[in-house]
Amino acid sequence: MNRVNKRINGLMVLSILLLLLTACTSGESSSGEGEDGAVATSGEGSKELKIGLTVNNLDNPFFVSMSNAAEAHAEELGAEIIVQAADADLAKQTSQIENFITQGVDLILLNAVDSKGIAGAVAQADAAGIPIISVDVGADGGIEGTVTSDNYQAGVLAAEYMIEDLGGKGNVVVIDGPPVTAVKDRIAGFEDTIEGTDINVIAKQNGEGNREKGLQVMESILQANKPGTIDAVFANNDPVAIGAEIAQQQAGRQDEFYIVGVDGSPDVIEAMKKEGSSIAGTSAQHPDDMIVKAMDVGIQVIEGESVEEVTKIPVDLVTQDNLSSYSGW
Repeated sequence: MNRVNKRINGLMVLSILLLLLTACTSGESSSGEGEDGAVATSGEGSKELKIGLTVNNLDNPFFVSMSNAAEAHAEELGAEIIVQAADADLAKQTSQIENFITQGVDLILLNAVDSKGIAGAVAQADAAGIPIISVDVGADGGIEGTVTSDNYQAGVLAAEYMIEDLGGKGNVVVIDGPPVTAVKDRIAGFEDTIEGTDINVIAKQNGEGNREKGLQVMESILQANKPGTIDAVFANNDPVAIGAEIAQQQAGRQDEFYIVGVDGSPDVIEAMKKEGSSIAGTSAQHPDDMIVKAMDVGIQVIEGESVEEVTKIPVDLVTQDNLSSYSGW
């Protein structure tokens, strides 16, 4: 009987020791969860976030401002960012996204040169488990979200300015741009707003979003429309607006019509400040705010949070009347 009691007592002690051991280790986690509930990567600490950003080009001050803000925000986040310029080349941008995948980035920020054409590359990143946030323009293929200016509003503001200034009637020229959602939305906002007025679009051509092509297109339009027949021009962005003004000056028709662009770029603000400038206004975007928001949205996706399909950053109409109060990029 004594031998049995000793055995039972031994088993009881062993059980108590096991319970104590379990209690001591239950507060620890293999994931490295701390007292505040944050989960840290085991081993060498948290993994540095790696972000890839590809923009249309870095000749446009809009994208320079965007890339500078992205680099500054990445530094604040302790993240690495790789910035690439596609130079309006779909094949080049496709290759850049493929390289981002190979480099093992955690997030891709995409300013598409062709919203539909880039779908294949986006799908590759999606298959690799890398989220893509489109910036400034939308993109097909499986993006997680889009952060953009309110481009429709940009077109509306330009149209409203012309309607008021022209008294609801006149002949206007529209200089379109690349086949991306931002440009399409601007044109749609403009055309929808003038609908029902006596403002007529007498010419519409693609200025491809740059100064040189904008100049060429405006030269062609001026040759096709005799002096005194154009009241205003809506340019899809500021480089095109500046190109259109140069063509206007070279043709000696600077007093005939004015131009309204989109961007609020440093170059167009300088042009507007010059005496006799025919650039009357620009729907100003905020590329720095846009890219910072896109990065934050991307991090939300990485952390498993739900995000809005489209996040729109408001624009402001800058004119000769409020030019002095515009802070710029």
